[in-house]
Amino acid sequence: MTLTRDFRMTVQHRTGHDPAFRHAMLKEGVDALLAGDVPAGKAILRDYINAAVGFGPLAEATNIPAKSLMRMLGPRGNPRADNLFQIISQLQAHEGIRLGVGEEVSAR
Repeated sequence: MTLTRDFRMTVQHRTGHDPAFRHAMLKEGVDALLAGDVPAGKAILRDYINAAVGFGPLAEATNIPAKSLMRMLGPRGNPRADNLFQIISQLQAHEGIRLGVGEEVSAR
């Protein structure tokens, strides 16, 4: 069976209609960053921003130019921690949620 819709269009449609999906997508991006998978975390956040917020409004909220935001979250981007936390803070405010870190203990 062939896909009739582009994946990005499907994600954009779902984020527009499903707040739980948006929240899960944002959480997944932050979880990936915290787990050390920076490329995946940045990619998920970039997709989330494109679908749910837009780089223009995020640039206004963070006072970081949209092109800089796009570069930071691009495959070769290397955002500073203060910029990354500011971005995550604004995305949480946009969704009206607060993400937290829970303690998980695992044996190595």
